[in-house]
Amino acid sequence: MPSELKAVTYVSGSDASLVAQGAHAQIRALLGDRDPSLVVEEFGGPTAEEFEVGAIVDSLMTPGFLVDRRIVVVRDAGKLNAVDATRLMAAFSAMPASSLCVLVAGGGTVPASLVTWVKEHGHTSATQAGTGKARTAWIADHVKDAPVRLTPRATEMLSQHLGEDLGRLEGIFQVLLSTYGGAVTIDVDELAPYLGDAGGVPPWDLTDAIDKGNASVALDVLSRMLEAGGRAGPEIVSLLHRHFAQMLKLDGTSARSREEAAQILGSSPFPAGKALDRARTLGSAGITSALSLIATADVEVKGMSALEPSLVLEILVARLARLGGRAGRR
Repeated sequence: MPSELKAVTYVSGSDASLVAQGAHAQIRALLGDRDPSLVVEEFGGPTAEEFEVGAIVDSLMTPGFLVDRRIVVVRDAGKLNAVDATRLMAAFSAMPASSLCVLVAGGGTVPASLVTWVKEHGHTSATQAGTGKARTAWIADHVKDAPVRLTPRATEMLSQHLGEDLGRLEGIFQVLLSTYGGAVTIDVDELAPYLGDAGGVPPWDLTDAIDKGNASVALDVLSRMLEAGGRAGPEIVSLLHRHFAQMLKLDGTSARSREEAAQILGSSPFPAGKALDRARTLGSAGITSALSLIATADVEVKGMSALEPSLVLEILVARLARLGGRAGRR
């Protein structure tokens, strides 16, 4: 929460669990030690009936009774349309100083005009963890603010285990707090029994392991994508095809830098640079072999094989990793 109190807050994000946790944190910060039954009024949400924006406006314009603050929470703000957004922005500009509003993402796309207004006049709270360094920083911030203390080793274990399933983070913190209390520093041995099932992982974890020729890691990632990630066999075949097809587009071109590769692929420079490097390492023959393996697996995973789809994928990933390993040793 910013040090300067803002009248309107927008909690954004695509993960419903993280959005709910972010909204709870914002409401709790605004509430302080006040009685929520007297201060908070909620509209919307997955179990609520369709809300009428007029009722929200009325609530915003009504001063708090016996309290110095009134918090109006609008859940599933993506259900608001452009006309609703215009009415709300007018209300935000005219509501009493005691009124505060928390808009919570969900239910669709929040009108752009409303998001822009909040960015200019209010406060936005993004719940996305991001990727790479941004994700690492996001986890570090949450561990730092957690009710329990974790060692760096335990933090790394937690990050690797949860993968994309970061919505479970706060729940794990609460379990650890109830088990060990807040005074104990938790290491990997204390953490391990409370992690539960491994979470899903992003697709680039699979392609990176394949490119490095690390079959063991690639197969572990594949298992997590199928089980915790809930990805279907054809979806994984499709992402592998896309990965190697990008290399094929660059094979034989005059691209010498990641910026030139990005122009050809129509993507950002970082992934384009990786594709360019791999295209050079594998060469035309290697890329062709990889795409041939993927084409065969595509047919087999859709039922044209006596093997289970998961086994077809394991064989494919192992062969692609072996191909990547051989290319890397040349």
